[in-house]
Amino acid sequence: MAIMMPEADRAVLARRDEIVAALRAIVPGEGVIDSAAEMLPYESDGLMAYRQPPMVVVLPETTAQVSQVLKYCHGQGIKVVPRGSGTSLSGGALPLADGVLLGLGKFKRIREIDFDNRVVVTEPGVTNLAISQAVAHAGFYYAPDPSSQIACSIGGNVAENSGGVHCLKYGMTTNNVLGCELVLMTGEVLRIGGKCAENAGYDLMGLITGSEGLLGVVTEVTVRILQKPETARALMVGFAEVEAAGECVARIIGAGIIPGGMEMMDKPAIHAAEAFVHAGYPLDVEALLIIELDGPGVEVDELIGRVEAIANACGSTTCRISTSEAERNLFWAGRKAAFPAVGRISPDYLCMDGTIPRGALPKALARIRELSEKYQLGCANVFHAGDGNLHPLILYDANKPGEMERAEAFGADILRCCVELGGVLTGEHGVGIEKRDLMPEMFTEIDLNQQQRVKCAFDHLGLLNPGKVFPTLHRCAELGRMHVHGGKLAFPDLPRF
Repeated sequence: MAIMMPEADRAVLARRDEIVAALRAIVPGEGVIDSAAEMLPYESDGLMAYRQPPMVVVLPETTAQVSQVLKYCHGQGIKVVPRGSGTSLSGGALPLADGVLLGLGKFKRIREIDFDNRVVVTEPGVTNLAISQAVAHAGFYYAPDPSSQIACSIGGNVAENSGGVHCLKYGMTTNNVLGCELVLMTGEVLRIGGKCAENAGYDLMGLITGSEGLLGVVTEVTVRILQKPETARALMVGFAEVEAAGECVARIIGAGIIPGGMEMMDKPAIHAAEAFVHAGYPLDVEALLIIELDGPGVEVDELIGRVEAIANACGSTTCRISTSEAERNLFWAGRKAAFPAVGRISPDYLCMDGTIPRGALPKALARIRELSEKYQLGCANVFHAGDGNLHPLILYDANKPGEMERAEAFGADILRCCVELGGVLTGEHGVGIEKRDLMPEMFTEIDLNQQQRVKCAFDHLGLLNPGKVFPTLHRCAELGRMHVHGGKLAFPDLPRF
């Protein structure tokens, strides 16, 4: 592993058998996994470049069991890493050698569907897509739709503030989650928010959404559901130059048109997706835009005409408009399969995630091309073009000496470029370990210390998902959170790195 993580606590490892026995008493049956072979599936998440077997895996089924596990670990000074479906692409669920991996995979029930209030109350292990499927019969759906929605869990979506192809118009997870049940590291169970769109007091849901498992473990989520639009149609527009496609994106938004989704792929991504899905993508273009417009039929027809005119003015070379729901879904199938499709043309790839102002798209693409030449590595680009969220896929072969290191350096330079252009380090994948050491590129030490004080308020021992997000692990006492008496720290054994 090239990235540094907190040093393992030998005293905890020496008590492993005792810890496993205590956890089995809390979660009986098959709820505890401690053999090396059976723990292999948990050694990494979607960022498979980094792997670390956990000390033990615990799979609780109830909030009470989660509470007891956390309370026990808190009392024994044992680190805990929460994990959903493991589809994270930033290493947010990477285990620790001396830590308990707390899997929420058994929390698979939808607890309530409330059409009157247009909400669904669900457990965190339910997949994103399953929520939409559960309410489809009544003409409703859950708007955020990350490309991994068939596998990713709603709890993980909350942890990473996931987006998707339709987040341009309908928002990210944070715009569609109203409440949650949260278990703190001490075992205390909190209920935050609810079915109402507005709640009194601080916006704690806004704080928890995107907190990457550092503040608490989510055991229930209340999400907003929407009525399906009357009509949805998509345009597939090709361009001879990537810059022209970027200009088209800017002009559409500038015209006051907010598509349901607006995605871009460059030539390598187009060819990979077409070979994988056979969606009918044009292969002689440098960039492809997929633009979806939804709403009343008359409005959609009007907007299609306006968007087509804008695309023509920007020099589009091809334009195909969906004529059926099946064709619209086929347009999107290629885009949503872009990541696995690229996996067929390269032994390994790193999927980056940065966000820039829409107007900076041509500059970002030019810089990525320069970096590709500098590091002698290929790159396929897939973008949530409407909101400036970039997903460059850096192609490399981990079996060739030095290529992984070059890929990591290439990715880091892309993220630095995003910040230089006025953007941010992440759009929806989170910081995790992937971007942890790049946080000072965007935040000052004062900024980072203030953020970590929030972490200390929820988890003063720093036991919940340590080593993620913050480039340096501080004791809470060093940030003024804990009282230091007689020059002695209250928790002198808290590991640092």
